[in-house]
Amino acid sequence: MSEERPVPRRVSPWGLPEGDKREPKAHRCNDRAEDVVQACFEGNPFKTVPGPFKLFWQCMRSKPGEEPMEPYTYLQLDPPKRAEVKLE
Repeated sequence: MSEERPVPRRVSPWGLPEGDKREPKAHRCNDRAEDVVQACFEGNPFKTVPGPFKLFWQCMRSKPGEEPMEPYTYLQLDPPKRAEVKLE
Protein backbone atom coordinates (compact mmCIF):
# COMPACT_ATOMS: atom_id res chain seq x y z
CA MET A 1 0.00 0.00 0.00
CA SER A 2 1.34 3.42 -0.84
CA GLU A 3 1.77 6.17 1.68
CA GLU A 4 -1.27 8.18 2.65
CA ARG A 5 -1.76 10.91 0.07
CA PRO A 6 -4.25 13.74 0.57
CA VAL A 7 -7.55 13.39 -1.29
CA PRO A 8 -8.91 16.56 -2.89
CA ARG A 9 -12.11 17.73 -1.27
CA ARG A 10 -14.95 19.40 -3.14
CA VAL A 11 -16.78 22.31 -1.60
CA SER A 12 -20.50 21.72 -1.22
CA PRO A 13 -22.97 24.60 -1.51
CA TRP A 14 -24.61 23.21 1.66
CA GLY A 15 -21.35 23.11 3.62
CA LEU A 16 -20.48 20.49 6.22
CA PRO A 17 -22.91 19.38 8.90
CA GLU A 18 -22.22 20.86 12.31
CA GLY A 19 -19.36 19.04 14.00
CA ASP A 20 -18.52 16.83 10.99
CA LYS A 21 -14.73 16.61 10.88
CA ARG A 22 -14.40 13.51 8.67
CA GLU A 23 -11.81 13.65 5.93
CA PRO A 24 -11.92 11.57 2.73
CA LYS A 25 -9.43 8.72 2.54
CA ALA A 26 -8.16 7.10 -0.66
CA HIS A 27 -8.85 3.39 -1.12
CA ARG A 28 -5.83 1.18 -0.50
CA CYS A 29 -5.92 -0.05 -4.15
CA ASN A 30 -6.39 3.39 -5.70
CA ASP A 31 -2.83 3.53 -7.10
CA ARG A 32 -3.29 0.09 -8.71
CA ALA A 33 -6.48 1.35 -10.41
CA GLU A 34 -4.59 4.42 -11.67
CA ASP A 35 -1.90 2.11 -13.07
CA VAL A 36 -4.58 0.21 -15.05
CA VAL A 37 -6.01 3.45 -16.45
CA GLN A 38 -2.53 4.61 -17.46
CA ALA A 39 -1.90 1.25 -19.17
CA CYS A 40 -4.93 1.89 -21.40
CA PHE A 41 -3.05 4.78 -23.01
CA GLU A 42 0.37 3.12 -23.40
CA GLY A 43 0.17 1.46 -26.80
CA ASN A 44 -1.91 -1.65 -27.49
CA PRO A 45 -4.28 -2.09 -24.51
CA PHE A 46 -4.53 -5.85 -25.17
CA LYS A 47 -0.82 -6.07 -24.32
CA THR A 48 -0.41 -3.32 -21.72
CA VAL A 49 -3.50 -3.75 -19.51
CA PRO A 50 -3.41 -7.42 -18.39
CA GLY A 51 -0.35 -7.09 -16.10
CA PRO A 52 -1.50 -4.02 -14.15
CA PHE A 53 -5.08 -5.35 -14.04
CA LYS A 54 -3.89 -8.63 -12.53
CA LEU A 55 -2.13 -6.70 -9.74
CA PHE A 56 -5.19 -4.49 -9.24
CA TRP A 57 -7.44 -7.55 -8.95
CA GLN A 58 -5.05 -9.17 -6.46
CA CYS A 59 -5.09 -5.96 -4.43
CA MET A 60 -8.90 -5.77 -4.38
CA ARG A 61 -9.23 -9.40 -3.28
CA SER A 62 -6.50 -9.15 -0.63
CA LYS A 63 -7.01 -8.27 3.00
CA PRO A 64 -5.76 -4.88 4.24
CA GLY A 65 -2.01 -5.09 4.71
CA GLU A 66 -1.62 -8.04 2.30
CA GLU A 67 -1.63 -6.07 -0.96
CA PRO A 68 0.78 -7.16 -3.74
CA MET A 69 4.28 -5.69 -3.37
CA GLU A 70 5.21 -5.69 -7.07
CA PRO A 71 6.17 -2.25 -8.42
CA TYR A 72 3.73 -0.24 -10.49
CA THR A 73 4.04 -0.80 -14.23
CA TYR A 74 3.32 2.69 -15.58
CA LEU A 75 3.00 5.02 -12.60
CA GLN A 76 6.14 6.82 -11.51
CA LEU A 77 5.62 5.97 -7.84
CA ASP A 78 7.83 4.11 -5.40
CA PRO A 79 6.89 0.44 -5.02
CA PRO A 80 4.41 -0.21 -2.23
CA LYS A 81 5.79 -1.09 1.18
CA ARG A 82 4.24 -3.09 3.96
CA ALA A 83 3.86 -1.41 7.28
CA GLU A 84 5.74 -3.23 10.00
CA VAL A 85 3.49 -4.99 12.45
CA LYS A 86 4.55 -4.49 16.06
CA LEU A 87 3.88 -7.46 18.29
CA GLU A 88 3.68 -6.77 21.99
